[in-house]
Amino acid sequence: MMGNLEDALKQFLADNPDLPPGEEEKIETVEPRRPKDKLVIEIERKGRAGKTATIVSGFTISDDEIAGLARELKTRLGVGGSCRGGEILIQGEHRREITDLLKSKGFRV
Repeated sequence: MMGNLEDALKQFLADNPDLPPGEEEKIETVEPRRPKDKLVIEIERKGRAGKTATIVSGFTISDDEIAGLARELKTRLGVGGSCRGGEILIQGEHRREITDLLKSKGFRV
């Protein structure tokens, strides 16, 4: 099937020689930031009607970066959570999984 698509594209380009050339896509390489501060992961039940929550604090990155990290953690773990005040709250007890994911991203936990 992929061969048919490539053949069709080649035929289209051959039939339309007056098309302007496409622009080269510029790819920027970004060095991952490795914060020096150590993150704290704690398990909390108080004030949550007996439900467990995992809280990650100690971030020195921007709130937008924390929100993106929270989104990724929630997606990878398949759970709910939130990001407020420089902390990430993940529903349930996921200390080990969160520690592994953050260490793989270069954070000190």
